Amino acid sequence: MKVNLLASAGGVSFLYLIAGMLPVQAMPTFEETASDTQALNSSENIVVSSNNIFDETIFINEKIETVPVLNQKQESTDLAIAASSFFPPTVLKNRISGSDSPLIAAEIQEQEQVTSVSQLSDVKPTDWAFAALQSLVERYGCIAGYPNGTYRGNRAMTRYEFAAGLNACLDRVNELIASAIADLVKKEDLATLQRLREEFSAELATLRGRVDALEANTAKLEANQFSTTTKLNGEAIISAIGATGGAQDRNDPNIVLVNRVRLNLNTSFTGKDLLITGLQSYNFLGGVDGRGSIQESLGLASPLLTASSARTSFEPQFPGLDVKTLSNVSANTIQLYKLLYIFPVADKLTLFAGTAAEVSDAFPPITPFYGEGQESISRFASLNPVVRVSGGTSGTGLASAAGFIFSISKQLDLRALYASVNANLPSSSPDILPGVSNTPLGAGVFSGSSVVAAQLTFRPTSSIDIGLNYANSYHEINILGTGLVSGDIGSLAGVPLGIPVKLNSFGGTATWRFSPKVALSGYGAALFVDDSSGRVDASTTFTSWMVGLHFNDLFNKGNNAGLIFGQPLYRTDASGDARLAPTGANRAVPYHLEAYYRLRVSDNISITPGAFVLFNPESDSRNDTTTVGVLRTTFTF
Repeated sequence: MKVNLLASAGGVSFLYLIAGMLPVQAMPTFEETASDTQALNSSENIVVSSNNIFDETIFINEKIETVPVLNQKQESTDLAIAASSFFPPTVLKNRISGSDSPLIAAEIQEQEQVTSVSQLSDVKPTDWAFAALQSLVERYGCIAGYPNGTYRGNRAMTRYEFAAGLNACLDRVNELIASAIADLVKKEDLATLQRLREEFSAELATLRGRVDALEANTAKLEANQFSTTTKLNGEAIISAIGATGGAQDRNDPNIVLVNRVRLNLNTSFTGKDLLITGLQSYNFLGGVDGRGSIQESLGLASPLLTASSARTSFEPQFPGLDVKTLSNVSANTIQLYKLLYIFPVADKLTLFAGTAAEVSDAFPPITPFYGEGQESISRFASLNPVVRVSGGTSGTGLASAAGFIFSISKQLDLRALYASVNANLPSSSPDILPGVSNTPLGAGVFSGSSVVAAQLTFRPTSSIDIGLNYANSYHEINILGTGLVSGDIGSLAGVPLGIPVKLNSFGGTATWRFSPKVALSGYGAALFVDDSSGRVDASTTFTSWMVGLHFNDLFNKGNNAGLIFGQPLYRTDASGDARLAPTGANRAVPYHLEAYYRLRVSDNISITPGAFVLFNPESDSRNDTTTVGVLRTTFTF
């Protein structure tokens, strides 16, 4: 989708998002790819086409185009409007538009026929062509003005337009002759017009052929179009993944072949609003205990819900599992992963709401490494962890959300939302573990796991983008909800899983494009976790940071690359009943090193080989240095 929940085709990318409401450019000004542009997140124009919802972000910008048929008619419309300043609307409609072209006919009907050159406000008696215009208007009626009473005589004209105007004047002369008022037509004029008609005969024939072809194509599109309000876009990812290292008592897993397919329907009812409906299927495995996943095979995943630092960017947070009810999801089952409506209510204010949404849909990612089908290959590199808390980037549209986008100025905008994970459940199920129900994220709009998040996006110069994030979240069980590290599950180490927690999370992301093709980008985050039950006294602090170089058009146009280094989420402080590390772990600072190169095969196909290395994975020096290699092929359509 050439669109950036709250753009992608992947992701995308409130997308690519809102008619005049989003002045801040949230994405770096690198070339948009087929999955990098879909709806709430860019700052220029929102064209709901083939580029964006696939990166979980729909980039919504200033203008929404959702009816491709109109674009097909545009060329003939331009000819009609331009030529209409030469000759009467009735002649133009017969010659250019035809009675079956309502779009062009409507434009023509707006033109004003004039009977005197004085009716044209921008034509003065001192103009060198005044006499010629006066003759054409008052003797032959060959000239029509624009609706505002102007002639626009200084406008440049093509030979095709001149040929069309000349032909219309000849038709007008023929009408005068047929009406027995031929004395109005001088022989000299007829001779001149005849010579001009012969000279421009080739252009006239070409013009008629072009208009006929346009009308035939338009009729074909209208007869076979999918919808007058909806565009269909898609992305398919097929990837081979191999890994080595992990826990000491584990063997290296086999190379696996995985896929993720997304279809997105982008609908506009007014031209300024956008309804996003996304369907997906994937064959990643995991379930409640992570069985069948790369992370579990390496021995790095948490024993519940598969959180790990060895996860790829395009893998769902809870693969093979409906986390709302802890029920299994079979491979390649079709799911609704996005349902979101965005609509402007004022010049600077846009609202959005939906029942299948993600925090990342609303917030511009800032970093150029974001793009599940096109850019970073790891979950770590593409987004600030603060955006991911409470399942904010689950990959399955886990939350129901509502929020706003307020454009303070061209350089500054503020976005905020409230999201509830299990809003559709009226009550929690019985416990399966002490304090953990069969609906572990709670139930209800305001009673279950939820998050209030905000982002202030600032663009001080055309080459610098800055995003500041805050999230206040409540989790029914003792988790972070990011899916980034195994410590995500049991975020308060040493505290039972059934203890609810509250988080105050702060983060900042910045990108500096210090040359047209090279950008320096990074983020920092701090997550403060506290007991929310009152039954224990525990708190923990997690920190994370990342810095990287992004290369655009490396070696060839459309080929991008990234080099990334950073620290995954790491417990830096613990107090009360919480501990700095689980029992038996050798606590150590983890590090992440990643490199990838995206090869653009065509406008719709890209291949991305890459690898990332984990040092002290899951903050435990007992684990071997782990390498995950990825060969990702992405198709967009």
